[in-house]
Amino acid sequence: PAMVDRMCDEGLDLVVGSRYCLGGSVEGWDGGRARMSRLATRLAHWVVKAELGDPMSGFFVVRRDAFLGAVRQLSGEGYKILLDLFASAPTPLRFAELPYEFRSRFSGQSKLDSAVVWQYLLLLVDKKVGHLVPARFVLFAAVGFSGLFVHFLILSSLFRGLALAFPVAQACATVVAMTSNYAINNVLTYRDSRRRGWRFATGLLSFYLACGVGAVANVGVADVAFDRHYTWWLAAVAGVLVGTVWNYVATSVFTWGRR
Repeated sequence: PAMVDRMCDEGLDLVVGSRYCLGGSVEGWDGGRARMSRLATRLAHWVVKAELGDPMSGFFVVRRDAFLGAVRQLSGEGYKILLDLFASAPTPLRFAELPYEFRSRFSGQSKLDSAVVWQYLLLLVDKKVGHLVPARFVLFAAVGFSGLFVHFLILSSLFRGLALAFPVAQACATVVAMTSNYAINNVLTYRDSRRRGWRFATGLLSFYLACGVGAVANVGVADVAFDRHYTWWLAAVAGVLVGTVWNYVATSVFTWGRR
């Protein structure tokens, strides 16, 4: 009620319950949780220019018209709706913060884990560069970079270590890297569409099929480059790059069912 009264009396768009303004506090957090919260708050100001003390708060009241003004620009990624509202509003929001005490959980389990942290980063990336390229593509490419390491590790082992023919080694490395990329993307990039149980297995099959065209292009381009006397690792990079965009589009639609 105090938040609604403040919003109405002062003609504000939004009033935030804040842990970090004068009178607010956090109960029972260890040093690691406190440091993570401070870091997340600093990162939030990368996309929110308002002097908002607690952009990570989940406790706020907002006017309907202010919400409707921002709703079509909302990212919808992760759980930090307040941050999303401030970053998406077409004009600066008039706001105030009221203190509250954030107490220790007494039942249930926290949803805070590495995947939630990843989704928070996804929200920040989306609000910063989403108007240029999809944020999920940026993170999909980041996961692909880890797959590049796996790819080179397998390729080097098979081609240089076991002396297999380059096309065979490249094909094997591609399959292993695809499997690694699927597993990581399923947990992180597409957490909201994550496939479990048997759906994980069918999703992997779908991922293989959707990436089939990209894989053929990957191996073909790499083989042509190698035959033209490019060094083996440069040939591999050329193949990987060709398949990246196709893999993102195809797997988004056919594996995780996103429009």
